[in-house]
Amino acid sequence: MLPPSIQKNDRLANWLIGIFSVVVFVVVVVLGRVKLDIDMGFDIHIFALANAIINSIIAVLLVGALVAVKSKKYELHRKMMFGALILSIVFLLSYILHHLLAGDTKFGGEGAIRYFYYFILITHIILAALILPFILFTAYRGLTAEWPQHRKLAKITWPLWLYVAVTGPIVYIMISPYY
Repeated sequence: MLPPSIQKNDRLANWLIGIFSVVVFVVVVVLGRVKLDIDMGFDIHIFALANAIINSIIAVLLVGALVAVKSKKYELHRKMMFGALILSIVFLLSYILHHLLAGDTKFGGEGAIRYFYYFILITHIILAALILPFILFTAYRGLTAEWPQHRKLAKITWPLWLYVAVTGPIVYIMISPYY
């Protein structure tokens, strides 16, 4: 196992994680209702494609990190998880930019595919909104080398984060013909 990377301070961590999670949620909700009419000089849906690619890379990193930790390659696990966290921040910025510039797109499919799309979309949105504090608390427990708590949280966080990372590109593939 790896030594702690940061000093344990649960009170500060709880506050920072709570504030950051609420601020991100509020920003996404509020900015999701705003559309800027700016001609960027390029197809702004490139951000949606970038988001799908970023989510795909995050999914690969999550699976790779699981394989690494199961193989007791803890430093590789840490690096892959850190990469997934950094890419998640890049994703969030790109997501906000896309929705500010493009607004919402209506899905045009009909029949069973429409129900499938909305099931995937709704579960993706709900879990994406809920997963952030879990990710941050799991990372905090890993950075403070509290391995039993880290593993316990990771058993919940990892599959939910993977689901969000995989369903993001699925949503993109399904909605992209309607941009």
